[in-house]
Amino acid sequence: MTTSADTEYGLAHEYEHEPIPTEHRRSLRSVSAVWFGFPMILTNAIFGGTIVYGLGFWKGLAAILIGNLVLLTYVGALSYMAGRSGENFGLTAARTFGRRGAAVAAGFLSTVVIGWFAFQTGLTGATLHTALGWNETLTIFIAGVLYIGVTFIGIRALTVIGIIAAPLFVILALVALTFAARDGGLGGVTSYAGGGAGAGVLSVGAAVTIVIAGFADSGTMTADFTRWSRAGREAVIAAFTAFPIANFISLLVGGIVVAAGAAVSPNESGGDFLPILTSHGALLTSVAVVFVFVNLGSVCTHCLYNGAVGWSQITGSRMRVLTLVLGGLGLVAALAGVWSHFPVWLNLLGIFVPPIGAVLIVDQLRVRVARPVTAWRTSPFIAWAAGSLVAYIVHLWAPQLSEAIAGLLVGGLVYLALDRAGTKRADSEPTVAVPA
Repeated sequence: MTTSADTEYGLAHEYEHEPIPTEHRRSLRSVSAVWFGFPMILTNAIFGGTIVYGLGFWKGLAAILIGNLVLLTYVGALSYMAGRSGENFGLTAARTFGRRGAAVAAGFLSTVVIGWFAFQTGLTGATLHTALGWNETLTIFIAGVLYIGVTFIGIRALTVIGIIAAPLFVILALVALTFAARDGGLGGVTSYAGGGAGAGVLSVGAAVTIVIAGFADSGTMTADFTRWSRAGREAVIAAFTAFPIANFISLLVGGIVVAAGAAVSPNESGGDFLPILTSHGALLTSVAVVFVFVNLGSVCTHCLYNGAVGWSQITGSRMRVLTLVLGGLGLVAALAGVWSHFPVWLNLLGIFVPPIGAVLIVDQLRVRVARPVTAWRTSPFIAWAAGSLVAYIVHLWAPQLSEAIAGLLVGGLVYLALDRAGTKRADSEPTVAVPA
């Protein structure tokens, strides 16, 4: 039974500042819908096509699979912890980084995801402008307002939009691939060699980083979603529906579109299959318009939810208040064209975000006894910095490797070494007798 204490503005309470009570946890189907619908997006088709355009079908497929397996391990571990505790990312991070230290980590990620919100909102306008000649600025504004409104409703709305977005993506992707096959375009898919003119992805390592970086931020903040699970095991299953299942499917679709020669401009827009749909009649074009809003709206609402939960926890405010504030800022950024600097943004995610999650995983899966929450803990920041530094070095001087994986491994190993050294030091300190 829901009481007035469990509601806010007539909507369900979002539990920004405390673990979700057991009786308010949601079913596996509900939490899975939140994560499963998130990666089923047109942006992923663009990424998948870009990867295959540069590497060829089989190398591209291998990179997509490797990246998804890394995400499964990474997001799955973080989800397991969230499902057990019922805590959002900010509360979880406080145990590792300290109360004030968590504000740094959570503030960074909660700001980064608003950048994603701005990018995807801007992409909505740009996509419909390119495909149908719609006014780009007006479309961005309308889309942004809609996405803010959906996020304001809360986790229930994310569940509903996930349930709609994923099947719609699969259906329209199959329609697009059917048109490509009808023109004889699928015959040479598996023999596609890649290396197209202007290709931006030239190594498996770089492709793996793209796959990981695409969900490094919200994947690290998975606790905001999977804290609603009834147990750690169910949280892992919910994450599994996203990585590898949904993420792999959406990336693969884009790769097939490019390999089949059906992409309009693979060097610039990868495996974007929207032009295939809009070139086949008014009815399919109308459905494609709905698809763009629902599909890109799915990722926008999820990212805005992450940002709003994170900043509400930091500021002591409410998720819905921060949804309006941050959504407004993100919309202004989208209208200003900030979303066009996406390649730089993706590099930022691949370098600086994965070490945060690695530190959390190593710390909290090792700790068997609850540690008192202090204001600051230094070792997690040292490990985060070390992982990010190595990832940046790999990005500059070894681009054939994956900076995201390098950052994950180094961040986790450095923290493990520091933590063990601290434990040994504490164990070796002499015990001082306290007078009776």
